Formats: sequence, C-alpha cells, structure tokens
Amino acid sequence: MSEQAQAADAIVVGSGLAGLVATYELTQAGRTVIVVDQENRQNLGGQAFWSLGGLFLVDSPEQRRLGVKDSPELALQDWMGSAGFDRDDEDYWPRQWARAYVEFASTIKRQYLHDLGLRFTPVVGWAERGGGFADGHGNSVPRFHLTWGTGPEVVRIFAEPVLEAEKRGLVTFAFRRRVDELVVEDGTVVGVRGRVLEPTDAERGVPTSRTEVKDFELRAGAVVVTSGGIGHNHDLVRENWPTERLGPAPEFMIAGVPDYVDGRMLGITEAAGGNIVNRDRMWHYTEGIQNWNPIWSDHAIRIIPGPSSLWLDANGNRLPAPNFPGFDTNATMKAILDTGYDYSWFVLTKSIIEKEFALSGSEQNPDITEKSLKTAAKSRLAKGMPGPVEAFTKHGVDFVVRDNLADLVAGMNEIGRGGHVDLQTLERLISARDSQVDNAYSKDAQMMAVHNARNYLGDKVVRVAKPHRLLDPEHGPLIAVRLNILTRKTLGGLETNLDSQVMRPDGSAFDGLYAAGEVAGFGGGGVHGYNALEGTFLGGCIFSGRAAGRAVARRSRTTG
Repeated sequence: MSEQAQAADAIVVGSGLAGLVATYELTQAGRTVIVVDQENRQNLGGQAFWSLGGLFLVDSPEQRRLGVKDSPELALQDWMGSAGFDRDDEDYWPRQWARAYVEFASTIKRQYLHDLGLRFTPVVGWAERGGGFADGHGNSVPRFHLTWGTGPEVVRIFAEPVLEAEKRGLVTFAFRRRVDELVVEDGTVVGVRGRVLEPTDAERGVPTSRTEVKDFELRAGAVVVTSGGIGHNHDLVRENWPTERLGPAPEFMIAGVPDYVDGRMLGITEAAGGNIVNRDRMWHYTEGIQNWNPIWSDHAIRIIPGPSSLWLDANGNRLPAPNFPGFDTNATMKAILDTGYDYSWFVLTKSIIEKEFALSGSEQNPDITEKSLKTAAKSRLAKGMPGPVEAFTKHGVDFVVRDNLADLVAGMNEIGRGGHVDLQTLERLISARDSQVDNAYSKDAQMMAVHNARNYLGDKVVRVAKPHRLLDPEHGPLIAVRLNILTRKTLGGLETNLDSQVMRPDGSAFDGLYAAGEVAGFGGGGVHGYNALEGTFLGGCIFSGRAAGRAVARRSRTTG
C-alpha cells in the first residue's frame, strides 16, 4: 500500500529550525510547502528547542551598553583565524558563506529576529575565548547573545507563522514520514520517497519506533534538505573522526542530541548525486556530563564553564595552556585524547560552581526559558547554586563533593575509567596555583585569564568568581567533575552555493535540490572550518534556511 503523491512548490525534509526558517520564507512569498519529518508533531523545532539559544551578533546594542567594542572587521578576523580554511576545493563555498554570514551578523540579523519578536538578555557571554593569539582561534570580545526564552523562543518565532500558514493551506506537515530516496528525473530533484512509520504520541525528544506501515511518495518543484547532522550516530562519528588531528576517537561518548539526529539524509543525498565535503570536521564538547534525568538515549548535558576551574587529565595532571575552561574546544579535545583516556576532570570549589557553572539546554535554564525576570535575578545574582546545577551535584554520577582533598581524590579514583589521581601530586599542584591569587596579577596563565575576564563587566558581575584559594575551607566544599566527550555538531556536510543549492561533485549546481542547517555544515558544507565561535549554530540554521527559502521562492515564481 502506498500514499498518493501530493504536489507543492517545495518539500522541506526536516522540521528543525533550518526547515522552519525555509518554510517561513517560502510561505511569506505565498508558496506551498510540504514539511516531511520522521518524528511526530511534538518534535517541531528539532534540536534547536533543546538549545540554550545563544546567537552570534556583531557590534550589537547589548555589546555597546557593556562597553564592548566590536566591528565586522574584528569579527571576520576572528572567524577566519578560527576556521583555518586550507582546502582549495572543499573550502571554496565555506569561505564565501563565512564572509556572508559575518556580514549578516553585523547588519540585518538582529533586526530580522527582532521584527519576529526575539529579545536578548542584557549580559553578552564570552564564549570560546581562543588559543592565545590575536589572529588565531577564538572570540576577541563577548558575542554570545542569550535569547530571552532560550531555544524554545528561537523556535517559536518561526513556528508560529508557519503554523498560521498551515491553517491557510500553504503548509502541509507529513510527520512520521522517513525519507529513503530523493526522486531524480532528467537530472532534477522532483520529490521524495520513503516509508510511513507507525503513529506515536511520544513526548518531545523521546526515542520513537521505526516500525514501517507503508510507502509514500511526494512531489514538488524543489526539495530542501534540513535534516541535521550525525551527532547521535556514534558509528558515523567514529567513522569520520579526525584521528590525526584530534587523537583517537573516544571509546566512551555521550550524546548531546536526540536519537533522531542520525545523519541518514547525508548518505541519501550523496547517493542521489549531491556532494559532501569536509566530513572530518566536527564540533564535540569535552565538558559532557551524564544526565541524571535523561530524555533521549545516552542523554548528555554540557557544562558551559567560567575560566576558574582547574582542568586535569585522567591522571590528575594539569592540562597545558591554553586548555582552560571555555577557551579552545578542539585543542583541549586533542590534549585529553592524547593522554590515552577519554575523560578529564574539573576541580573547583562551591564558590566557583555557584557563579561559573551554566548548563547547556533550555530545560536546564528554566528561569531564562520561562522568561521569568524575578526568578532569573534570584537564580543568577543570589548566593547559592542554581537549582539545576545543585541537582547534578546531588544526583549526577560524574560529581564528587567532599570536605577535604584526600576524600575528594578517593572519590575521583572510585569513578575514574582507568586513570589514577595521586593525592600528593594534586596537593602540590593546587598549592602552587593557590600561591598566585594574592595579587591582581600572576605568572600563571590561567590566573591571568581569570583577571582578564573580570575586566569585562558582564563576567565580573554574573559569570566569574573572585579569585580565591581552592583549599580555603570558607569556599568549600571541594568539587570534582568527571568530564566526558559529548557529541554535538557536524561541521562538514552537503556542499551548497550561496543560494543553499546543493552542488554536484563536478562543481555544478544540482537542479531542484537545496540544503540548509547542519546537514549543509551550516552553509556551504562547512562555514565554520575547523572551529566554531559559538552562538553560530542556530544562527547558521537561520541564515542558510533563509537563503534556501528565498531561493526556492524565486525558483517557483520563475518556473511555476
């Protein structure tokens, strides 16, 4: 049994953020859209719903109010220094996307989102501070603009007009349809085929059945693939892992994205004739903790740390500079994996965790997600840990909380996966670090970074603890956190031109086929190059989805 084929101006494969943005733009132009997704309606918005909602903006009013001096030129220098584009063919379109995206983030991005109802919290975060050189990786200034409402709000501003368009008959949702094939006729993509999956009323993010019911086929003037990356497909992650660049793939990994982030459409699109580039570029985190209250399989949460925690390898050795919390994700990944272990440690105090630990995810930040100013002020400015952080210290399997160093080390060794922390060695290391806190300057590079961070008002007030001795009991108890590798983003993907049209291996545009969001490396097949500046993933979905929707709308006008 097979579903009758339907016709529309466009089919969008994937109902995540990039798919919603493309659909929004198409409906604004009066085009008809079929949105196909293997999950149910509860998952509208995809992974973006679970995000913290950070967006990369340049020279914004929020930055200027905090005394941050930013510019398009500085942002582009940071982007290119971080991306490290070094491939003539595979980086051709990513370079162009990078310049276009920085221009977007410097000009119309904020107004585009503001007009849709998006607002930001007043403190701009300083994420991914870099590797220590002005022309290298990292943000020279704070650029991480936290959405007031986190990920659900980013989804809402596009989902609401799309749902209104559904009522007007412009949008048809085909949920529980798993695409298995792109339909290509005379070199042009004209539709999709696949299998209908059995209905489910599962909650958002919960793994769902893959039981097949019947075939389906849908036809349209163009197809836009917005199906996301490979983050929950650990077999694909390992297959593409850049061992020479980052070290051996971790044996133990936890997933920062739901089960449906499986990467299937990458292979399906490639089989149809689309070109994949930069497969080895990916963005996974080193600060992953296992969720004590999971939603999806191997559910991981990322700690978004301030700069003060002492970062140790599995054997209790301090990681070399500049591998400090929040500085250089990929360099730190390599430093950890080069030890032969797939985990590391934060050692810190109660005073540090109270001020410096943020947890990624909309559900881990209910005060911001629910847009409660009163709760947010109490949570972020008052003494004590935010509720979600405190819950992890009590229930999280990766946390050790003790009143003295000997007991802390014993607890660390109980849950270590092969490494061994020596008490005397760690005590000497901490004592040396503590000797650097009595002055407002230091020869210790991490302490220099802490003082530098506190020169920024946003960090000093809400993000970075006042320097103190880790062994000072007044700041206790001591806390150790076992940090795991958390899989998250695919930086490579389907090669696309600036209209989000998928390219063929010979460099020609694939007629009728477009891609946006993570499946396209957030633009071009790898707009970030080797490193992300953070706040750029949601923004990449918005920018590339916008480009795809507008390009297909122009196409359907000229061909319809």
